[in-house]
Amino acid sequence: MNLHLTGHHLEITPAIRNYVSSKLQRITHHFDHVIDVSVILSVEKLRRKIEASVHVRGKDIFCESADADMYAAIDSLIDKLDRTIIKHKEKNLEHRHSGTPLKHHAAE
Repeated sequence: MNLHLTGHHLEITPAIRNYVSSKLQRITHHFDHVIDVSVILSVEKLRRKIEASVHVRGKDIFCESADADMYAAIDSLIDKLDRTIIKHKEKNLEHRHSGTPLKHHAAE
């Protein structure tokens, strides 16, 4: 998994980098096929905003979160990403085990 961290109006400290990378391990625990993760941390007045784009095989997943505290925003984002990744994984498993492709379901 490639991790790209970018800061807008914010210096990314080693503590934040380690916190984000340790939290992202939860996503790779649920879904092994994560290719690339791009995280943008930004500060807008009193609001800390974090955006993440996760590139998995066949799809790009985007989530964002905002909070007054950067660590709370990171936790919220990871929760959203985790739910979205699990949903994507379940869709893939359901599609794979259904026996008929989705094209045939639409024609019926």
